[in-house]
Amino acid sequence: MLVMYHATRAAIEKAAARGLAIVGVTNSWMSGRSAYYVEMIAKADLAGIHTASSARSVAPFGGSRPALGTNPIAFGLPSSRGPVVFDMGTSAFMGTDLAFRERLGQLLPEGVAIGAVGQPTRDPMLAGGGALLPFGGYKGFGLAFIVQALGVLAGSALDPDKDDGYLFVVFKPDLLLNLDDFKRQVSELIDRIKATRVSRGSAKSAFPGSERFTAARGRSAKGSRSIALCMRHSGPCMLDRQRWRYGRLSTVA
Repeated sequence: MLVMYHATRAAIEKAAARGLAIVGVTNSWMSGRSAYYVEMIAKADLAGIHTASSARSVAPFGGSRPALGTNPIAFGLPSSRGPVVFDMGTSAFMGTDLAFRERLGQLLPEGVAIGAVGQPTRDPMLAGGGALLPFGGYKGFGLAFIVQALGVLAGSALDPDKDDGYLFVVFKPDLLLNLDDFKRQVSELIDRIKATRVSRGSAKSAFPGSERFTAARGRSAKGSRSIALCMRHSGPCMLDRQRWRYGRLSTVA
């Protein structure tokens, strides 16, 4: 995580000076919450894309053994009201959440994992010996594959010990559009979406995670530690299982 923070800082500094920066990180492990890094980028009035390929725990579409990581992808954009952040894993369930359910003895949702011989399972222990599934069928698998391939580009190799590869692409929005105009139009886009007529059975039109993000920012403003970098979605801080290692950072600008 420390290496990822410095990689983000390097990408911001290079993009601010030259308009565009590409940063790759490998020989590291457990980057934490990708939203944290792209929010840093958006706060610097830059646009950012961050991909993170990880250890094999996800089966390909139609497969029965893990070949891909949970492989999150995150985006950060500035707006006139602050950072706009999107962070998602390409698996149907995240690895930290799987470990959390196993510790609590809770079942998994339907359709997110398979056992060692490819049978569907809700048992987290059986899923740990089998594989998670990509979200959205072949579409999620396609995204997971691309993130894994970008991990290779970032410096990882195709062997079990070197699946972790992290890529940052950061650029100035005003390479294409005046910054203030861009920020205003992003905010207007959000307003347009929120003003959409609510569908039957829904309470309101909202962005996934927006309420949690707003609440976290409120707690942070009051001085509490609202965001832990070792969390993804609702997963726990697996401090007893972390292996802290130095990473290798490469940049292009």
